[in-house]
Amino acid sequence: MLRSASRSINLIARSIPKRTFTQSAIARNAAGLPTSLQAFTEEEMMLRDVVRKFAQEVVKPKVSEMDEKEKLDPAILKSLFDQGLMGIETDAEYDGANCSFTSAIITIEELAKVDPSISVICDVQNTLVGTLVRQYGTEYIKKKYLTKLATDSVGCFCLSESGSGSDAFALQTRAVEKDDHYVISGSKMWITNSGEADIFLVFANVDPSKGYKGITCFIVEKSMGVQVAKKESKLGIRASSTCVLNFDEIVVPKENILGEVGKGYKYAIEILNEGRIGIAAQMIGTAQGAFDIALPYLFQRKQFGQFIGDFQSMQHQYAQIATEIEAARLLTYNAARLKEEGKSFIKEAAMAKLYSSQIAERAASKAIEWCGGVGFTRELGVEKFYRDAKIGAIYEGTSNIQLQTIAKLISNEYK
Repeated sequence: MLRSASRSINLIARSIPKRTFTQSAIARNAAGLPTSLQAFTEEEMMLRDVVRKFAQEVVKPKVSEMDEKEKLDPAILKSLFDQGLMGIETDAEYDGANCSFTSAIITIEELAKVDPSISVICDVQNTLVGTLVRQYGTEYIKKKYLTKLATDSVGCFCLSESGSGSDAFALQTRAVEKDDHYVISGSKMWITNSGEADIFLVFANVDPSKGYKGITCFIVEKSMGVQVAKKESKLGIRASSTCVLNFDEIVVPKENILGEVGKGYKYAIEILNEGRIGIAAQMIGTAQGAFDIALPYLFQRKQFGQFIGDFQSMQHQYAQIATEIEAARLLTYNAARLKEEGKSFIKEAAMAKLYSSQIAERAASKAIEWCGGVGFTRELGVEKFYRDAKIGAIYEGTSNIQLQTIAKLISNEYK
């Protein structure tokens, strides 16, 4: 379907420098004036069109089937790689698209408008796994793994365990040093993309006596002996696999340490702050997807002689939701821009994730109500967005954790 556009982002990216603003934005920057959050680069606008078309033509026909079967269609996964959507920020040297962070956020949002399950697959690959390897990998690591991650291998981020969720650094997985390798033993839970993954970023403690300062990140290949155990049956994002992983004395060479020994806790904190912007994008896409299904229905169905969308009480409801979706979008893209500019974005990322997850639930719930009985069935597909929205308040930092982060940073400003 989109074969003529295959690797299209790569071609766009290689012809246009990162963050090259439109002429109007350039003029405003030159004059020392700020630009709006709608001032996207030509590259980013072209990317949005490509991803939107891909989502509608390739993903949408498979959404219901994947949800029912709770299984990702392998053809969809292959298409994500073919279109260059699994290595968006990765340099062309490693077969990546060489695009901006905002490009990744645009992609995540556009995919979520059609299927949040596919969106999170792309999100984790780009904002967590790929970024960690790019930032902390040696040249050997980059050459070995970045090309795979951009072209054909799914990666996953293995931090959570049964006893370490929000308290992530209470993890019990051990890595014992022996000669030229480490032996990893333990288990992980709630690992997104683990059913399809070949590459695992595993956080394990090399010296429990040092507490969280013993935590180290290792790159582990499935072929080294990773056991993919129970696959969770979930409320939503059902095409995205979430599994238990077991590591039974897996031998990992020392060159597969990502970054420095004992710095894994630091890398996890940093990357999750960035990843929260990705989840915020997934949630605004989820909200918009539900909204886009419900609104046309309001102007197709009549009651008491007029379209239900023309009743004032209904107008007030969808105007409110539209405003909240736009507010969530602005929070999200503001955090993305701050991250790109090298400025502090932790508070803004937490706010974006918190609010976007709230509005995703609210928008999807309202969309079902607006569609009445048919909205409650699977005929329109709006109920799926309601199920998919709930995860936004849970993964990559619960809403309570986001509130705690925001409060801490605000209190520091006033103390």
